[in-house]
Amino acid sequence: MPQFRHALPRALFSTGLLLGLLTLLPQANAETLRIGYQKSSTLISILKSQGTLEKALSAQGIDISWHEFPNGQPLLESLNVGNIDLSADVADTVPVFAQAAGAQLIYFAQEAPSPAAQAIIVRGDSPIHSLADLKGKKVAVTKAAGSHYLLIAALAKAGLKFNDVQPAYLTPADGRAAFENKRVDAWVTWEPFLSGAQQQLPTRTLADGEGLADYQRYYLTSTRFAEAHPQALEVVFAELVKTGDWLRANPRQAAELLGPLWGNLDPSIVEKANARRSYQVRAVQPDSLQEQQKIADAFFAEGLLPKPVDALDVAIWPAEKP
Repeated sequence: MPQFRHALPRALFSTGLLLGLLTLLPQANAETLRIGYQKSSTLISILKSQGTLEKALSAQGIDISWHEFPNGQPLLESLNVGNIDLSADVADTVPVFAQAAGAQLIYFAQEAPSPAAQAIIVRGDSPIHSLADLKGKKVAVTKAAGSHYLLIAALAKAGLKFNDVQPAYLTPADGRAAFENKRVDAWVTWEPFLSGAQQQLPTRTLADGEGLADYQRYYLTSTRFAEAHPQALEVVFAELVKTGDWLRANPRQAAELLGPLWGNLDPSIVEKANARRSYQVRAVQPDSLQEQQKIADAFFAEGLLPKPVDALDVAIWPAEKP
């Protein structure tokens, strides 16, 4: 695994004159940190809405550009080809699929497990009452999402294979519509879509991730930016930690902030959804990637990955604890 430098040239900070020039001529000197995110990228969305990162990185002459993606797969593809520098949190399954496609990944940070933040649900009047009852049924799931692995793990617990069900690969929005209109028999989804469905529709939960899928979310970065701007990444890491701490300490305030960003979702739904996520940002340790290998092996065994993946063969950014 590559080691990244943690020292910028000291001369950069040795004269007030240079700092003054950076202030006066930001367009000529500023580096840009390009951040990719999704609507469900909670902590990054809070930082973006409050302008926190811009303020924190301005002293280093670094600007930020924001790039929204529909889901984690194109986000990591963009990171791999150099179109963005930092990926907001993606589900634990997404890096595995990216590795299978040959992507070079650097794990930057992770959120502690949140197994209750995804679940398999059926309608309240459904004749399906157990995981075994899913055999032969049509199940809405988002391909390569964390919920995809939850479905595989849950079926295995019930003695079923993935091909024992009829998967309907749908985005969360399309999955919700298909579930509500009875075009599928079950739906596997994550927060905040899960709490939205549970509060607005009659549903029953067959299983969540407890004992089945840890559901850790990962932040990733590019080699170029990690080598050129280690101090900037330290700032981002520290701000993510602080934002996660703030969200847990201020659940209602966070819900009122995020509701409009999530399609004017009712704050009560957002608060319930957030209560199922850990939002505990921490440095990535090699032993914490063991679940990644389980995910890779499960997808390969079901014929959903083109080749075996060594999920531990990745670079880890040596983030310093704030």
